Amino acid sequence: MTLAYEHEEYDEPRADTSAQQAATLLPRISIQAFCETRDVLEALEEARADRRTSRTQMSVQMGGVAAAVDLYREAPTPDVVVLESMAGGQRLLDDLERLADVCDAETQVIIIGHANDVMLYRQLLSRGISEYLIAPIGPVDAIAAMCRLYAQEGEQHAGRSIAVIGAKGGVGASTVAHNFGWAMSQDLLKNVAIADLDLPFGTAGLDFNQDPSQGIADAIFAGDRLDESLIDKLLWKCTDRLSLFTAPATLDRDYDLEFESVEQVIDIARTLVPHLILDMPHQWNAWTRQTLMSADDIIIVAAPDLGNLRNAKNLVDLLTQQRRNDRQPFLVLNQVGIPKRPEIAPREFAAALNLELAAEIAFEPQLFGTAANNGQMISETQGTAKASDAFRDLARVVAGQPDAPRGANTLIAQLMAKLKRSKDK
Repeated sequence: MTLAYEHEEYDEPRADTSAQQAATLLPRISIQAFCETRDVLEALEEARADRRTSRTQMSVQMGGVAAAVDLYREAPTPDVVVLESMAGGQRLLDDLERLADVCDAETQVIIIGHANDVMLYRQLLSRGISEYLIAPIGPVDAIAAMCRLYAQEGEQHAGRSIAVIGAKGGVGASTVAHNFGWAMSQDLLKNVAIADLDLPFGTAGLDFNQDPSQGIADAIFAGDRLDESLIDKLLWKCTDRLSLFTAPATLDRDYDLEFESVEQVIDIARTLVPHLILDMPHQWNAWTRQTLMSADDIIIVAAPDLGNLRNAKNLVDLLTQQRRNDRQPFLVLNQVGIPKRPEIAPREFAAALNLELAAEIAFEPQLFGTAANNGQMISETQGTAKASDAFRDLARVVAGQPDAPRGANTLIAQLMAKLKRSKDK
């Protein structure tokens, strides 16, 4: 919706892709919302249940400005107050004057109004109102507005996390994660970090032929020493645009992790790199579930058989229920066309999950085996292979970029990347 006044326009945030990208995890703040209509109440209740507000203390109730004024005469004000008002013009301004008498100066106020009036918008901003949204709104609109309150000028924008998980063990989810990350960095020219979260058995170091002395386990178990400088030190530079958080891949200790420890590492890493790919282990416990739910995007890798379909369906159902305001997971079918193996047709597999097929990767044991043994990505081993194209297309789909930059996958670019990696060893 647009507020128009003469030749000026006020663009209200929308529940589209840009709003979803702006709506990131909110910090640990207190939020209280006071509504006047059922639609706004339901939108804010849905926002309260969203993963992005999981750290906050958020309450939603009816009553509008009057209820807020009554409450804050006796109770302290939270970090953020969200107020819906059906009033407009001077009446709304008078209501806010009464609120100012009982509201702490540090409290940020978001108004959800029904008046399409740019002059009112200017008057509200001049009185210190932080945001003005026009009803109807969606839950992501409200979350994005709150996120903007804490996005200070000059502050580095948090990168997006992309979790890659296999529907079953052995479907090649790690191979997909690594080649997908390589394609984003080399073909789309994005700055990418790959975090190998399979601590006892991770293969990121092997697949990229890198052997850093420290990795993600050192960050997870760092405790009070964990900060941005430590994360930056532990991120192993693989190429100019690709960094690795390798797993120790040793069995000399137990890896019973707490989600808070993993979350802290991910949060800091996201401030250092715009695209963080989480290579998820094939296990299901509290921290893997919460890490998956907290990711900005999710890629499910499956093979085209019945067991994979069942597991993928369970994952999709859970994600649909728990992540109503996020993009649907991306489906990648790997190892398609194994000789003599009965398979579910890729399109039928995707249709059963009610998902679009983001990538289909054929079974090519010679190519993938050679790449793995040489510590190379598929596009380094054979840049013209169909699998290389599949990884590039997947990177474009997830990044929302239909066309890769010209020349990004030329032979010269590949040779330069190889020379850079050899120099870094």
